[in-house]
Amino acid sequence: MFVLGLTGSIGMGKTTTAAIFRKEGIPVHDSDAAVHRLYEGKAAPIIERAFPGVTRDGVVDRALLGARVRDDPAAMARLEQLIHPLVREDRAAFVREAARAGERLIVLDVPLLFETGADREVDATVVVSAPEAVQKQRVCQRPGMTAEWLAVIMSKQMPDAEKRRRAQFVIDTSKGTAAAENQVRGILRALGAAAGADRS
Repeated sequence: MFVLGLTGSIGMGKTTTAAIFRKEGIPVHDSDAAVHRLYEGKAAPIIERAFPGVTRDGVVDRALLGARVRDDPAAMARLEQLIHPLVREDRAAFVREAARAGERLIVLDVPLLFETGADREVDATVVVSAPEAVQKQRVCQRPGMTAEWLAVIMSKQMPDAEKRRRAQFVIDTSKGTAAAENQVRGILRALGAAAGADRS
């Protein structure tokens, strides 16, 4: 089974690209979605013990947690130490299930793929990218986004140029969805796992 890592900095179009892979019939593990599930389940009591008062009815309140860690690097680091291993467990379970199902190709959507060393878990990497002006325009349209919070996020992310240098494939999302779809199909053809192929 071929494991493809998908990553990209904030605002580069990774979520849209992951959806294109799914549309092409490729199973995708979404690390952000895994965090949401964990916040509603097994991670909630762990995070509540570390950050009392950030859960409501047994579920992590993301706004409360964000307010607690946003301006506190030590708290943010502690949160990451708690949640990253749980996300890795979730991802590993996804990979095992895909292997049992006989999948020939899967995608692991990991925002901090290179930064956390998760690129060691994949056979090749795809980086989604766009010009800096496009990236900032997209990010600034997000509800609740501030220049300060964007700076915090960007400080944790490897520069786009370095990600592109390390990747086997780069998808330019600045040309629209149709162009991104064509690029995804090109990657699938290159990997010999285009939509409709027998992945048994």
